[in-house]
Amino acid sequence: MQDKEEHKSKILVFSTDKISDPGIDLAGLLKIHYPPSVYTISVPCSSAIKPRWILHALKNSFDGVFIAADGTDCPYSPNCSGLTAKLVAKTQEIMKKENIDPARIKMAAICSVCAEAFANHMKSFNKTLLELDSIKSH
Repeated sequence: MQDKEEHKSKILVFSTDKISDPGIDLAGLLKIHYPPSVYTISVPCSSAIKPRWILHALKNSFDGVFIAADGTDCPYSPNCSGLTAKLVAKTQEIMKKENIDPARIKMAAICSVCAEAFANHMKSFNKTLLELDSIKSH
């Protein structure tokens, strides 16, 4: 079994093609380290993510889902953050009913120059997920 320090949680990131994708790409270009077990799926707008997508990821090998929301920069909706927050809250209610810890989903606004912030979110979320797994295994 892997040491806790060696294990990295498998995280699915829903990022937006116009706003958060460039920030995530910038993290790579600047060689800012974050867990290598982070996978991204690009979507046009974070408020269009479906709860069933998140649940599918959590039930099929992902330890957590991170939504890199557009914030106020969304080209599709002036209330993108509010709509995405409602989506997350709805998904967390479903997760509770299905005995999935709602802390396994996280949302934050990531802009096109937020490379360091993105990496910090991934490190922090990985740590949270490792702690959840540690509690679950006891």
